[in-house]
Amino acid sequence: MSSSFAELGLAGPILSALSARGIAEPFPIQAATIPDALAGHDICGKAPTGSGKTLAFGLPVVSALGAKGLRAAPGRPLGLVLLPTRELAAQVAKELGPLAQSVGARVHAVYGGVGYGPQRNALRRGVELLAGTPGRLEDLIEQGSLDLSNVRWVVLDEADRMADMGFMPAMRRLLDQIGSDRQVLLFSATLDGDVDKIVSRYMNKPRRHEVVADEDRSGDVTHLWWKIPREKRSDVVADLVRSHAPAVVFCRTRHGADRLARRLEAAGIAAATVHGSRTQPQRDRALSAFSSGAVHALVATDVAARGIHVDSVACVVHFDLPGDHKDYTHRSGRTGRAGANGLVVSLVTDESRRDASSLQKALGIKAEVGEPDFAALPAPVERKVVRETAVAKSPMPHRSGASRRNGHGGRSGSGRGTAGRNGSSHGGEARSRGASSGRPDAAKRRRRTPRG
Repeated sequence: MSSSFAELGLAGPILSALSARGIAEPFPIQAATIPDALAGHDICGKAPTGSGKTLAFGLPVVSALGAKGLRAAPGRPLGLVLLPTRELAAQVAKELGPLAQSVGARVHAVYGGVGYGPQRNALRRGVELLAGTPGRLEDLIEQGSLDLSNVRWVVLDEADRMADMGFMPAMRRLLDQIGSDRQVLLFSATLDGDVDKIVSRYMNKPRRHEVVADEDRSGDVTHLWWKIPREKRSDVVADLVRSHAPAVVFCRTRHGADRLARRLEAAGIAAATVHGSRTQPQRDRALSAFSSGAVHALVATDVAARGIHVDSVACVVHFDLPGDHKDYTHRSGRTGRAGANGLVVSLVTDESRRDASSLQKALGIKAEVGEPDFAALPAPVERKVVRETAVAKSPMPHRSGASRRNGHGGRSGSGRGTAGRNGSSHGGEARSRGASSGRPDAAKRRRRTPRG
């Protein structure tokens, strides 16, 4: 397997852009798929979260755009990346932007939760590679701002997650608008079920590549299952964050996430929330504060499971157990990235013992559900946890009062971008009107955010 990007066949400008970012050696999924993708083959890539899939699909598309010297007409992109969440769309555009610029191509992301104006303007100027969520893409098409008939390269990233979130109808509608001379690159943690249907219908003799987790790159992750009385969970989470920050804590509902964040703040923990009722700017600020270290606990619903890309997450806590084994994998994948060690702690109440047993069975593991034992935890990350009052001066994080003043809990801009046209709710991303305000008439007083 190739040990450098140059051996994979990438052009000089792209190699220089990679070198400028300190990226010298391809990850296994990149080394496996890039040569076939550069040769024009459709690709099915199966690899775990955090394995480097963005460059695996991004580099071949950017390389093809540069080699052909193509420029997009207004509103008619040449490449399309379909993703399940706003955070992923923004992250992909950010990561691929400098690489595309090295060959004269333009990248832009479109998603809900923000206004249409800047996205329409970018499309009007011309975008060679467009990353977006299905709902916002369909909105822009309906408005006449976007036409997919010129798309020649299609990427389906986190395809299994899109299927789980109810995106299949929207995905099919979008793919049906793209010509048959397309090249399709599909990347997913699993390739069964609905994903296999997409492969059969829209891909032409794809080259299949599967890469298992690389122990050297993924680090050593400790998984623990603790029996906790329901009313004691917040205290245990606070102690975990104090010793193993930064931490991502997953809750099942938006209300639960907000409530836990307030309790952590009261305990002196800098906390922020990310869920479907937060506006996109609020979510961006929360992730930025978490990445910078200003926030030590990011409390999230499953909407964030694949949208958080921070290599230094020390701990993942399942405050509420996930709904299935796939969600457990996606949540837990936030830690142990880029070779770092990680810790995953699942809090099991008396009411959730049966769910924990079913979850372990689906995961193929049998772990003891024991009493909390902080002395047995792996070495904590040496990081001082500041009080939330220090964070309140920043433009960001979650605070209950600020949330009310800012219209927290208003309509999520990504409703259609996550649930498609059927109106179903998945992972906190469906259309939510005043869901977490706590005031019955709050939704009427809020300015509604464009759907997406």
